[in-house]
Amino acid sequence: MTAHRPTVALAMGAQVVAEVFPPGLRARLGRGTRLAAAPLTGALDGPDAAPVLATTEILVTGWECPPLTREVLAAAPRLRAVVHAAGSVRPIVTDAVWERGLVVSSAADANAGPVVAFTLAAITFAAKGALSAAARYAQGWPGFAERTGADARVVGIIGASRIGRRVIEALRADEAEYQVLLCDPYVDGAEAARLGVEPVGLAELCRRSSVVSVHAPQLPSTRGLLSARMLALMPDGGVVVNTARGSLLDTEALAAECAAGRLSAYLDVTHPEPLPSGHPLLTLPNVLVTPHIAGAQGSEVRRLGLYAVEEVERYVRGEALRGWTEAEDMARVA
Repeated sequence: MTAHRPTVALAMGAQVVAEVFPPGLRARLGRGTRLAAAPLTGALDGPDAAPVLATTEILVTGWECPPLTREVLAAAPRLRAVVHAAGSVRPIVTDAVWERGLVVSSAADANAGPVVAFTLAAITFAAKGALSAAARYAQGWPGFAERTGADARVVGIIGASRIGRRVIEALRADEAEYQVLLCDPYVDGAEAARLGVEPVGLAELCRRSSVVSVHAPQLPSTRGLLSARMLALMPDGGVVVNTARGSLLDTEALAAECAAGRLSAYLDVTHPEPLPSGHPLLTLPNVLVTPHIAGAQGSEVRRLGLYAVEEVERYVRGEALRGWTEAEDMARVA
């Protein structure tokens, strides 16, 4: 008897399909499934998507995929699984997905590697005082004393997320012998000991850390977590690194601290995003703002497609999914 080949459809932006699922990966996906000939690159609640959704059993989503609302799911009666070829599933997964009991998987693990590398690079730059040294270079070659960088041995990690844990692991293995502080309400003393970190409250973390790196999820309870009061607790010369979500810190308070020269910052995310033209964070010499590029970019995005294809293959074989995501996880993931 021939094994069942489930029907699969891709749902994401047209350019995303081209970059994340090059022809070789799409051919591999089609070998074990019945892959819809044309990806869904627009609205999912219109007449063009309806015939595809009607037979789809596995929906592979990605950046620019619209939310999976009740109306969209009603048009997909055979849908059993959603495999997200990107990081956070928040933009697409609605309550209706969980109510329907669909299997959800995310390629967040594949997207985490580039973010971890970006974060570690920012912490390394902070330790070297790279921004201030670059600014002084325009006025002449800095002397040795001006090139010794900052004392960045104490790094405060906000959030032991998937990325936060990997940053911790790398810092603990580094020959620079960082001392790592962690603020995370879900991590108890025993787990902190296993991670090799010192658990502290947010205020203490800010007071003691040379570098504060943000890795908490975007939730109502974390909005403005790094407030003006918390930023004021950081020591002079401190550095803020944010590769999580811009809403987790007070943008204007950080701009004021950086404009005063007391703090520096490496920001891959901002609030709002993008920042308005002329915002001080875009012009200050002690601030580096990048346009949300810490995650998979360029050739890196293919690892997201590969992860998703391998996840579909595991699902078809009845194996456990590496990126399995449950409704309960939404309170802790980005």
